[in-house]
Amino acid sequence: MMNFQGIFWMSVVTLMAFFEGFSQTEAFNIYSNARMATIFYDAKGNSLDSISANLLADDIERTTGHRPEVKPVVKKVSGHAILIGTINSSFIQKHFYKKTSKHFLLQKESYVLQLSKDKKRLIIAGTDPRGTAYGVFNISKKIGVNPWYWWADVPVVKKNKLEIDIDTSYSKEPSVAYRGIFLNDEDWGLQPWAANTFEPETGDIGPKTYAKLFELLLRLNANTIWPAMHPSTKAFFHYAGNPEMAKKYHIVVGSSHAEPMLRNNVDEWDEKQLGSFNYRTNKERVYNYWETRVKESKNMDAIYTIGMRGVHDSGMEGVENKQEAITVLNNVITDQRLLLEKYINKDISSVPQAFTLYKEVLDLYKNGLEIPDDITLVWTDDNYGYIRALGDAKEHKRTGGGGVYYHASYWGRPHDYLWLSTTSPSLIREEMMKAYDLDDKEIWILNVGDIKPAEYNTQLFMDMAYDAEKFKDAAYLEKHQQGFYADVFGAEVAKKIVDIRKIYYQLAFERKPEFMGWSQTEPTTSIHQTAYNPLVNGDEIKQRTVAYEMIENRADEIEERLPENLKSTYFQLVKYPIQASANMNKKFLYRDKALTYAGQFRKSASTYKERSNKAYKNIVALTGQYNQLTTGKWSGIMDMKPRNLPVFDNPEINIPDIYYKQLTGIAVEDTLKTAEGIDKLPNFYINNADAYFIDVYLKAANHAKWQFSKLPAWLRVSKTSGELAQELLEDRMYVSIDWDAWRKSGKPLSGIIHIEMHGMQKEIQVNVSASFTDIPKHSIIEKNGMAVIYAKSYTKNIPFKNSMWHEIKGLGHSKTVMQSMPFDKTPKAKPEKNAILEYELYAETLSNNAELAIVALPTHPLTTDGQVRIAVQWNDEPSEIINFKTAGRSETWKKNVLSNKALKKIVVPIKHKGKQKLKIYGIDPGVSLDYFILKTNSKELPYKLMQETTND
Repeated sequence: MMNFQGIFWMSVVTLMAFFEGFSQTEAFNIYSNARMATIFYDAKGNSLDSISANLLADDIERTTGHRPEVKPVVKKVSGHAILIGTINSSFIQKHFYKKTSKHFLLQKESYVLQLSKDKKRLIIAGTDPRGTAYGVFNISKKIGVNPWYWWADVPVVKKNKLEIDIDTSYSKEPSVAYRGIFLNDEDWGLQPWAANTFEPETGDIGPKTYAKLFELLLRLNANTIWPAMHPSTKAFFHYAGNPEMAKKYHIVVGSSHAEPMLRNNVDEWDEKQLGSFNYRTNKERVYNYWETRVKESKNMDAIYTIGMRGVHDSGMEGVENKQEAITVLNNVITDQRLLLEKYINKDISSVPQAFTLYKEVLDLYKNGLEIPDDITLVWTDDNYGYIRALGDAKEHKRTGGGGVYYHASYWGRPHDYLWLSTTSPSLIREEMMKAYDLDDKEIWILNVGDIKPAEYNTQLFMDMAYDAEKFKDAAYLEKHQQGFYADVFGAEVAKKIVDIRKIYYQLAFERKPEFMGWSQTEPTTSIHQTAYNPLVNGDEIKQRTVAYEMIENRADEIEERLPENLKSTYFQLVKYPIQASANMNKKFLYRDKALTYAGQFRKSASTYKERSNKAYKNIVALTGQYNQLTTGKWSGIMDMKPRNLPVFDNPEINIPDIYYKQLTGIAVEDTLKTAEGIDKLPNFYINNADAYFIDVYLKAANHAKWQFSKLPAWLRVSKTSGELAQELLEDRMYVSIDWDAWRKSGKPLSGIIHIEMHGMQKEIQVNVSASFTDIPKHSIIEKNGMAVIYAKSYTKNIPFKNSMWHEIKGLGHSKTVMQSMPFDKTPKAKPEKNAILEYELYAETLSNNAELAIVALPTHPLTTDGQVRIAVQWNDEPSEIINFKTAGRSETWKKNVLSNKALKKIVVPIKHKGKQKLKIYGIDPGVSLDYFILKTNSKELPYKLMQETTND
């Protein structure tokens, strides 16, 4: 039986269909044969109507080369026209002929597009000023003006005739009430660019720059700004034109977690004049400081940050423990709200207020700090994309609701990522949709740093905030990416771009380019060798550099085929981030090869040193090119060394000039040896297509010939002989097995490869494991002491009542994670009361203390009192509960966010060879499993995820 709520919403939909009718598309001619529609806006309306009308005229001129006349309407409209205004204005009502439902009229920031009865007028009417503006910019998109036309130089296609299809369409209300960006860490890009290139008359980020930013926000259907606030930038209110510009564009002004009451403490709190920023000892001056700003902002559309931290991103001054901090904060919040009641609105619940649960403030909240019900609780990520907590059932009943402050750029420990925008779109979607599903959707703010090169992630975030329902299915993300690039480059090119961008984000998920020095900051440490090993797992360094070279080359190929007018845009949106990231990786990975090979006394070590140095020079050249784009428009916007951290330098590579006395060398993959000291390759497994490498290289010699001799008939090598010289200091051969020939040879389990080189001879042993001859194809098996299973490769996925495991494609190191659902499920500590993922694998090594590594995304509990638990059962052993939860900024958390892995290890016994069973019970919601590794040897776990160890 249908419940009352279902009947109610069916009635609403029916009424809307009755009043609004079915869509009927008709053409509206904006420009043709020198005839241009006139744009009219309400002379009695608001400032944004006028701004939107003129920006639309500019867009039409960009498209046709002719600018329409823009007129404020005083009395009447004449001729072919576009009418812009709010839906309840008398101006619009005179021309509006279709009834509109009350349901629509109650929507915020919504718009209707309608043709007049005589088809001579296009009506763009909003339920409020921003709704009207969104409708106007919807038309701009229809005529081919991209929201990033200015900020990414997206060209507009010229047209001799401009005609668009219009149906009477009603927009939805935005999914999130306040949607916007935080300009942050602007010291190396946005501020110097504005000060020296775009707005030298101000010498700072001023009203001219903010006007361009506010226009972008409106074109992205956003409405909120947290202004730039670093020491390099004057406070937003320092320049009277900034708040005035926000009023004109109807942009909501807020401030960050550390800036109560719209104040910029870094610039505006003068400790010499005002004393300490301490509410216990200096209350009067702090209170007056806030009061002055509240008075100034009386007529602004604003969100007031409530509470108090230190002057900048630090804890509150003058308190010695949590209880003191809570007591002071209670007084602070009471006084701040009295100021808002006095100067803004006696009905305090109607004043937008935000309390951001950032860093130590979240801990205070957990320990009893009570926040008035009408204040929005803004939850935060951990600065690396993983939301620390969200509202629980009780918090969701608060009238102020909840929101999220999320980072796409960050300065701080364990390491900054201010340079390139590499946060996985899949991670952004997963975390923000989690917030949406849990009803934390009052305020969404994205820390975009300098905006560039975070264009796509900014677009993604704003599109989710505007229409979240589309993104509930993870598969929609790829469609969104395709659409973003297709709007700029066309569908065919977009597909190619998305293909390489997916690899770009995946490589960065494994390790961000800014983290490749394996260094940290706060305190800043020197660089180290990476965890990628060129001697194992098929040469982890080569695999990563080849992947980057592939997307570099594809990026070049796409660029070569683009028309000249798209190349600046392409460089900004695609080429620079890909090639800069690639060269950052090569800089460190080639350094590692140089140092590792120097340890083997290879002459080629010097070659890799040169390649590392060249990669650094490439970054310099690429950045110089960026700052010269569009005839110098972007001069100063891109800095390749934010904060001048060690990771950005050209690294030192010390290689000894004198090499080992031996003339040549031979090395095998994994550098394994038999008990007798003979080199051996890793084991081969029957019917597997695995191949392992053998390297030959020069040490002291300048020239050497080499060849394989007495090669068993069932072995295949990629090359049987060769010659090394100055032009080729090393060579690599791959060894595999011809399984048909192996069977014909009697199925030998071992063989010897003989290699001769420059007078030396070497034997290399090859072994074949016969452990898994009678098991099903595609089974997971232990290979050379490790079995690798991806979480998606379960044999059974068994729900239990309201508990289930859900697959999210495109996320994690394995590209698909299994997430414990639903988010509102009640955790059951008894494993058997939860959904189960069941896995099978085959072991060949008996062991009482094998190690099972379970890797998940480093997510946090869904609520402040939650956990991140699963239960693990190995065969018939008792189940073991493990918890991925981390504390604060612990060393474990630092390691987790730098690698995007939360790793737990348990000891498991392998009492019999063959089939083993692994069960994973989902206790807490939100746990996102990535992969598992069973290890029976003493080797370290690889940093780079290996391929699944199957018997294919």
